[in-house]
Amino acid sequence: MASSIFTANFLFLSVLLCICNATKVHHDGRAITIDGQRRLLISGAIHYPRSTPEMWPDLIKKAKDGGLDAIETYVFWNAHEPYRRHYDFSGNLDMIRFIKVVQEHGLYVFLRIGPYVCAEWNYGGFPLWLHNMRGIDILRTTNKVYMKEMQNFTALIVDMVKQEKLFASQGGPIILSQVENEYGNVMTSYGKAGKAYVKWCAKMADSLDIGVPWIMCQQADAPQPMIDTCNGFYCDEYTPNNGNSPKMWTENWTGWFKTWGGSEPYRRTEDLAYATARFFQTGGTFNNYYMYHGGTNFGRTAGGPYIVTSYDYDAPLNEYGLFNQPKYGHLKELHAVLHSMEKLLTSGDVSNIDMGHSITVTVYKTADARGCFVSNSNITSDAKVSFEGAVYDVPAWSVSILPDCKNEAYNSAKLNTETWVMEKKAKHAENKPKSLKWVWRPENIDDMVVKGKGDKTVSKLIDQKAANDVSDYLWYMTSVKINENDPIWSNDMRLKVNCTGQVLHAFVNGDYLGKQYATEYGTKHYDFERKVKWKPGLNHITLLSATLGFQHYGPQFDVINNGVSGPVEIIGKKGNQKVIKDLSSNKWSYKAGLNSIDRYNKLLNVNSSEWRSNKLPTQRKMTWYKTTFKAPSGTDPVSLDMEGLGKGHAWVNGKSIGRYWPSNIAHDVNCTKKACDYRGKYDYTQCTRDCSVPSQKWYHVPRSFLIDGKNELVLFEEFGGNPSSVNFQTVTVGRTCGSAYENKTMEISCSQGRTISAIRFASYGDVRGTCGSFKKGTCHEKKDALAIIKKKCIGKEKCRVKANEIVFGSVNCQGHSKRLVAEAVC
Repeated sequence: MASSIFTANFLFLSVLLCICNATKVHHDGRAITIDGQRRLLISGAIHYPRSTPEMWPDLIKKAKDGGLDAIETYVFWNAHEPYRRHYDFSGNLDMIRFIKVVQEHGLYVFLRIGPYVCAEWNYGGFPLWLHNMRGIDILRTTNKVYMKEMQNFTALIVDMVKQEKLFASQGGPIILSQVENEYGNVMTSYGKAGKAYVKWCAKMADSLDIGVPWIMCQQADAPQPMIDTCNGFYCDEYTPNNGNSPKMWTENWTGWFKTWGGSEPYRRTEDLAYATARFFQTGGTFNNYYMYHGGTNFGRTAGGPYIVTSYDYDAPLNEYGLFNQPKYGHLKELHAVLHSMEKLLTSGDVSNIDMGHSITVTVYKTADARGCFVSNSNITSDAKVSFEGAVYDVPAWSVSILPDCKNEAYNSAKLNTETWVMEKKAKHAENKPKSLKWVWRPENIDDMVVKGKGDKTVSKLIDQKAANDVSDYLWYMTSVKINENDPIWSNDMRLKVNCTGQVLHAFVNGDYLGKQYATEYGTKHYDFERKVKWKPGLNHITLLSATLGFQHYGPQFDVINNGVSGPVEIIGKKGNQKVIKDLSSNKWSYKAGLNSIDRYNKLLNVNSSEWRSNKLPTQRKMTWYKTTFKAPSGTDPVSLDMEGLGKGHAWVNGKSIGRYWPSNIAHDVNCTKKACDYRGKYDYTQCTRDCSVPSQKWYHVPRSFLIDGKNELVLFEEFGGNPSSVNFQTVTVGRTCGSAYENKTMEISCSQGRTISAIRFASYGDVRGTCGSFKKGTCHEKKDALAIIKKKCIGKEKCRVKANEIVFGSVNCQGHSKRLVAEAVC
């Protein structure tokens, strides 16, 4: 009896403690409310599987220092449940640990369960076993088998979070959650079932009773109590579907993803700041950057198809977790100004004044304060805006923020933040290309190429997804008898294969015919066709399909074919008449994967005696290479230069750093030859760079993957390449360019304790050009700016200089904006 009383009292106290610590999260038509207070919230996406647990504290600290209130992440179903009812929440999949790290830093969490995520992630986050379940036709619709599995995983995540008391209603940091993802973009393809599915999702999510609001992004018909939200490059013109829903931007795209064969897209800082400021000017109170830190597609997680391993996304924190300046710093300034106006923006009366010529003034007013935005949406003309007795210089495509309606505290186009130019440096002589000692061994493919031995045989061509998600590779094997009296027999016979997989290798009778691959992102079909010298009798055909990630987005994306879709034909000629023998319904034998990689993408026989140290072969397909190296000294991030290799996969100390393909050269389309003009609505083709070079030659090796002493690098080279130029380098700031407009303070700094070693340029006036190519304008300082900056900055890790005439002497620029600029070497 005493034990029962103690247990009851303990449970009562636990519940009471939970209630006392609970945070009440609700919303009205203006904002998310936390404990009854309307909040202006700035969030940023950091995906836990795209970094490492060792990186999380630094990433989250930098996010907080950058002015974020919350961290957003998806939950990745196929990573957590790779096989049905077999779960993985270890390592960088430890979602609970990630949430707790965010909590330790005093930030909120926005948990996007989905469980469809898109995210340029393999198969949109769906596990392939789901696609292959009996009774499933199409996912994301009113299919009972699918809905049961989706609900099971969603409930599993909710229960895990509840057990750790991580919802705000339990005293935890999670203030928002999401069910489904951008379904409104594709809903029409599902007909009436799509509308029914949305209603089911909302009802199912609401039944889980998490105590915080649910959102449905890009879902104009989101049923209550779901909050409809906006995703995109701009959301200032967006209006929620319900008057009681606040204006929320769940994906403010900071850049764009990169593809194999594509040049690198980037988004100018000034445009991102403009879009964000306009959103808050027009009534927004919740903004989430996608991405704030993009990270790396380790292993086989990249989707697409054709998404590269780097998921840098031109985010404020780059792939390695370093500041992407000026984007990080310029947004940090914006966040500070917006937070200073929180009460005005969430509770103030709003009025708009159309000044003409694309100029709009928005006034927020409470009983004791006023705040103003002045926007110029003209894409060519700067403006002098006269407002309440003062004149404001508002550049084209920019927003000025006046927290008191008098003094400009921020303008989206006026950068007062330094620009970092990153560089790669070799740290150890033994890690330079000529010093790495390689051994090698072939991948044994004879059982497939010569013997045609598979794991299962069916009389049809199967989609690569049918093999489940065990490998990038699926072997298709069949035999065909051809005799000289066969109607197809001729001196000109060809093998033709229609493919939807990204890469195809073909063999006939053990001989390699060649390879072919899709040339760009989004390619759905291509034909492989080669002349073949067939032999009378039995001929053996082996096709190897290699995927670069399964489709992750689009209407009914889950049923888009991937692999050898067919037909597979032998084509002959009789005179001018084409004769075709279709092998698509032949008996085909299949085997998924490589002999040296297991179903979990882990290496087998890494330390076997099969490795050879004799003369290193190069340009040899299906070959393994291995070397040892010493970890670069210091704490700078480590990057692996893979130029010279073809295509394949890389592991460091048994941990996958992803797919590589440096032989895939970025096409020269719309590549920006000069500074990209930020003015005007952005799309991902507008500003691109790094054309006519490898799509990706640098690959992130997290410090936590490395050990003291000897480290091991293993490569699987699929196409054929030369590893002799591979080397490890560190990523650091090489140069920095400071900028500050009149009466602002310019800061230049070097990272990781380095000091400023030289000043290459400095001027105060109407400086022209960009970082690396600055020139003095028509008006400039009277005092020697270069000498002043050298004296103040050389030998220091960081220096700050006021941009005014007290320091540099009087400068008459006749109405032009004046700024201080300096370029320094670290």
